[in-house]
Amino acid sequence: MDEAQATFDAVTDELLEDTDYDVDATPDGLLVKGHLFAFLEDGDLVVELPEARSADLRARSIATPFHSTRGGDSRTWVRVADRELWSELAREAHAYVGEPPVGRQS
Repeated sequence: MDEAQATFDAVTDELLEDTDYDVDATPDGLLVKGHLFAFLEDGDLVVELPEARSADLRARSIATPFHSTRGGDSRTWVRVADRELWSELAREAHAYVGEPPVGRQS
């Protein structure tokens, strides 16, 4: 097992132990309430974050755009190489994707 996979597995374990128990680990990546929020690709963590947060991370060269084969570069999905940030950003992605959109709670 390489270092990236080991780090991703550790992040996965952290999220699976979270008290709300809403994370599932699948071959495709990590899901919250059935929605993909993080996965490992070519040694990078790929996460979905709010557009403003993704733009900030790209502007500071912390992340690079995730290029989807379906539609080019994503505004919300980013690639992160720095494994020290994976836990923090995976938790942010979990919170972002797992929360219902504003105004759709009723």
